[in-house]
Amino acid sequence: VQLVESGGGLVQFGGSLSLSCAGSGIIFSRYFAGWYRQAPGKERELVAHITSGGATHYSDSVKGRFTISSDNAKNTVYLQMNSLQSEDTAVYYCNAVPAFPQFWGQGTQVTVSS
Repeated sequence: VQLVESGGGLVQFGGSLSLSCAGSGIIFSRYFAGWYRQAPGKERELVAHITSGGATHYSDSVKGRFTISSDNAKNTVYLQMNSLQSEDTAVYYCNAVPAFPQFWGQGTQVTVSS
């Protein structure tokens, strides 16, 4: 199994980024798929997930600003992030929900500058 996150970068406060997670060896549609993030000095947290039926759920910290979606044909999960804040600076990862510890990828760094 390989999960490859991409799309991170440096963005100004209030800007937007779109993240992608391509999966191989795993069929996302069979699981709940989620986006997690880990900020420096903090534990990794789940910020958004999408069920196999397409329902979406968000942490309070990103609700209304982030949108998770998936493309089953491409076996890819996306995270559209708008109105980015300094607190969103972190490494972002995708994984199943609950996460499979052995599936963590390298993540993609998101840095929001003020």
